[in-house]
Amino acid sequence: MENPDLNQRPGFLLKKRFITMRVAIQGYEGCFHQIVARHYFGNNIETVPCATFREVAHQVERGEVDYGVMAIENSIAGSIISNYSILQNSRLQVAGEAYLLIRQNLLVLPDTEMEDIHEVHSHPMALLQCMDYLDPKGWRLVETEDTALSARIIAEKQLKNVAGIASTLAAELFGLKVIAPDIHTIKNNYTRFMILKQTDHLVPEGANKASLYIKTDHQRGSLLRVLRQMEDSGINMSKLQSYPIPSEPWHYLFHIDMEFESLGDFNYTIEKMRRVAEEIYVYGVYKKGENI
Repeated sequence: MENPDLNQRPGFLLKKRFITMRVAIQGYEGCFHQIVARHYFGNNIETVPCATFREVAHQVERGEVDYGVMAIENSIAGSIISNYSILQNSRLQVAGEAYLLIRQNLLVLPDTEMEDIHEVHSHPMALLQCMDYLDPKGWRLVETEDTALSARIIAEKQLKNVAGIASTLAAELFGLKVIAPDIHTIKNNYTRFMILKQTDHLVPEGANKASLYIKTDHQRGSLLRVLRQMEDSGINMSKLQSYPIPSEPWHYLFHIDMEFESLGDFNYTIEKMRRVAEEIYVYGVYKKGENI
């Protein structure tokens, strides 16, 4: 669908563009989820901010958006366990993935200089990621709900003595200046995002990765019997993650990511795994994501 969108946001530059699809994201405009959405689908999309990951899934389930973008793991902090449960309960299809290099930048109003800064506002995780840069400055650090929201408030309230830590997209959207780029301590911090859609079981051409969960019985060696089915099949298991089944205390589902060269090899392996697993559900078969 193509609908004109005037992007009418008071106080900011109006741009006329044509919307190709609607994509739900967790967070505010200018957040890392929006960066991924724009890279994956292009700039001519309408991003629909959601307060929670669960709301992202609900938007896709109800057909209110075409796709959703949901972070699933971080190279430093590890898996977002609650999002595996959302994936399992919503039964949405994984259409793709992307790996975003998390870059944190110090943003200020265009006429603010370093000597003007008294406070820095951002999400507590972003502040923590930049502590080596911030500590020597002696600025007051203020924890906020979201990196991009901090940038937006600085712009809307014209806070000359306040800096925010956020993305370059937030700076672009809200008319802020990047006074210090890439102030994060760890330079190879990546977050993996999944692209979600309503289930249609379509497999894209060139698909070489799949996400699924398995459930085994509670007998000794049951998980190993399932995993052994990948031997000599040309399948690489790139992730194995357990997460609890809320209705069955001390029982777990196992999320698996599998990479392969041949779709035939994948289908053959899944059939072998089904024979020894209690349950298998494939979330999606898709192309392996690239680094952004």
